[in-house]
Amino acid sequence: MMSSQGLAYEEQLVREIHETPREYWPNLLQLIRLFRESVILKPAEASFRQGWQEAMAGQTLPVSELWEGISSSCDA
Repeated sequence: MMSSQGLAYEEQLVREIHETPREYWPNLLQLIRLFRESVILKPAEASFRQGWQEAMAGQTLPVSELWEGISSSCDA
């Protein structure tokens, strides 16, 4: 059962969605999914398994590329 505060948040979310022009709904949906994925942690085993599969598939980047954006933003 949802608390009254949870229901109030749900109503606010629905209102915000309805006030957003429909042509932006696909982007909004993508943002919501990305947010949810970023706040829900996968179990360590699942994270390791995904990382291992990506490494075996060659889906890797050199460390120098990974730090490119980070190091330049720290210098600013």
